[in-house]
Amino acid sequence: MAQLNKVFLIGNLTRDPELRYAPNGTAVTTFTIAINRAFNTNTGEKKEDVSYVRIVCWAKLAQVCSDYLFKGWPVFVEGRLQSRSWQAQDGTKRNTMEVIAQNVQFLGKGRTAEASPQETAGEHSSDELVASDNLENFSLGAKQDEEVPF
Repeated sequence: MAQLNKVFLIGNLTRDPELRYAPNGTAVTTFTIAINRAFNTNTGEKKEDVSYVRIVCWAKLAQVCSDYLFKGWPVFVEGRLQSRSWQAQDGTKRNTMEVIAQNVQFLGKGRTAEASPQETAGEHSSDELVASDNLENFSLGAKQDEEVPF
């Protein structure tokens, strides 16, 4: 049977991205996005729910996200789910599920831009970004075969 591991998420960063480097020197950026969901209960009452998802970016994508994203920024993330486990300092086994980003689209303007973050989405190449400092909806893929170093 065929298998598929692909996710598409839109949310806002809950804090500034954190850039680190793997032992081999590869850039790794992590950030968490909040995804809001509105729904009606059986009684018709409107409720809101928030899911928090950890995103991991590698290599050039990690550098770009670290340089241009910040808390509150709306993003579209395409990637795959990955679970991992580790032993905490207190000896307990911990597990987590995170998204390994393969593509991140910025859905707002850059730090130096003067337009609102709610403007229409679009895509730009890395050459356009460097040449024009236009940070709107920049998209860049990541290496898919790299593993999380921690």
